[in-house]
Amino acid sequence: MTQLPFQIDYTGKVVVVTGAGGLICGAMAKAFARAGASVAALDLNEDAVKALAAELREEGFICNGYRADVLDAAMLEGVRAAVNADLGPCDILVNGAGGNNPRATTDNEYHHEAKEGQKSFFDLDASGVDFVFKLNFQGSLIPTQVFARDMVEKKSGSILNISSMNAYTPLTKIPAYSAAKAGISNFTQWLATHFAGTGIRCNAIAPGFLVSAQNRALLFHEDGTPTPRSAKILSGTPMGRFVDADELIGATLFLCDDRSASAITGVVLPIDCGFAAYSGV
Repeated sequence: MTQLPFQIDYTGKVVVVTGAGGLICGAMAKAFARAGASVAALDLNEDAVKALAAELREEGFICNGYRADVLDAAMLEGVRAAVNADLGPCDILVNGAGGNNPRATTDNEYHHEAKEGQKSFFDLDASGVDFVFKLNFQGSLIPTQVFARDMVEKKSGSILNISSMNAYTPLTKIPAYSAAKAGISNFTQWLATHFAGTGIRCNAIAPGFLVSAQNRALLFHEDGTPTPRSAKILSGTPMGRFVDADELIGATLFLCDDRSASAITGVVLPIDCGFAAYSGV
């Protein structure tokens, strides 16, 4: 009898998740731990990952929280040493740290609508744009440089990057974030090619619109009613709703599994309730 190829069992695997203090990657860390993996949850917010680890350990799973700055290679090397000592060398790396910054965001979708005193394209802060590019691109490159060394030695491993629907078609107001995520998609393909002969696969997911603490004010008024931007998003989404963080888990566990996705590398998978498929008519 042919064995089913997709069995969610990560027993014996060490999974490093950056940005695990946030909504999306916190959910991923929980899923890997509950699937049997030993999880290293990394975030600059140490309290968040320590709380996550405590929650999972209370449930009987294996997870340690570590304070980590994904832009600090020396700090990450120290974290790698701690992870190796506590859990073992990394088998799977999820590059989840990222985000936008108000200094790299315009106040209006279109320049001709900008009013005096509002932040236009010409007012974007170069340091803010630089921060967004570093956080999203270098924040994936540097952890990969650190943790993929162990994968190369073992001649196996999986890297999952977090791209975005912005990478396909840029969203208004957020030029730096859109461009940075496009860079992540490109980097995913580059890594997949570069590491192809080492047994390491590299893929990415491109989440659609999720409601998080970071973007809630952009999507909903204080009274809970949707903003005009939120209404535009939903009108362009065939399923007529936002993506839930838990809906990213199936693709994550599939793409990182060496049995189920053994021939899949260099793929960026949209998870967007149909947003990319809709032409507007």
